[in-house]
Amino acid sequence: MVYRSYGGPEVLELAELPLPKAHVDSVVVRVRAAALNPADLAIQAGALDAAVPTYFPVIPGWDIAGVVESAGLAAPEFAPGDEVVGYIRGEVQRAHGGLAEVVSADVRTLVRKPRGMDFTEASGLPLAGLTAYQAVVRALDVRPGETLLVHGAAGGVGSLAAQIGRARGARVIGTAAERDHAYLRSLGVTPVRYGDGVADRVLALAPAGADAVLDTVGKGVLTACAAAARPRARLASVADIGLPGVTPVFCRLDGDDLKAVADLANSGRLSVRVGAAFPLERAADAQRALAAGGTGGRIVVTVAD
Repeated sequence: MVYRSYGGPEVLELAELPLPKAHVDSVVVRVRAAALNPADLAIQAGALDAAVPTYFPVIPGWDIAGVVESAGLAAPEFAPGDEVVGYIRGEVQRAHGGLAEVVSADVRTLVRKPRGMDFTEASGLPLAGLTAYQAVVRALDVRPGETLLVHGAAGGVGSLAAQIGRARGARVIGTAAERDHAYLRSLGVTPVRYGDGVADRVLALAPAGADAVLDTVGKGVLTACAAAARPRARLASVADIGLPGVTPVFCRLDGDDLKAVADLANSGRLSVRVGAAFPLERAADAQRALAAGGTGGRIVVTVAD
């Protein structure tokens, strides 16, 4: 699936391209599933044209799960048949993304697929998992016994951040729409309804306020809910960048962090909620579903064996 010019889902088209090759330190992966992210839509629309070189046609998609077909001479980490997940974002936009049958990926972008996850679920782990891990562990340094407040706790990043907070021994309170409260409770997260009065509802559960707050929503939620945090609480956001006293979080490819995310999934402490899956030939419909929202989980494109 490629696009030859910037635009929305309508610019996607099926195309045949030369098969990718395994370079010295890369592997060829047969893709089984590729999760979509909001960044995919923004980049496809040209949001980073001024900053990122783009070489058309572009195969979009950064998150994959699949099976190694071949490995380069300097890639002993993987062998044919290994099941992997990867965050395969490159330094440029070129014909190498995840919405394809086969992709060549640098070994540093891959880890072994968690054993308890199928390919569809596992494909939703890399970008969102890295972002959540780097927010909770690196930016906020959430510790046992603390209270972590996650705004947008039922979303792709928010749900993983909430689970990582729980895995680190924190109490997690998560804001979400009421339709997602049962899901948050299943994760061990205390849900709080969005809307006016949310800070008061958080304080009713944690009178001293949250020790750490992660914003995955933006739209001024940190300012509007400032009273829900302790006076010297640690604050981070993946959505509102540049706020005073708030640590911005950008997803950074880090092999150790990606392995830590996979290890949490292997131990049963991290799961991905899939809202809908579309076959590769309906990737444009998958993008439309992502843009519309309301699916209650990740949007994934599946690729036939």
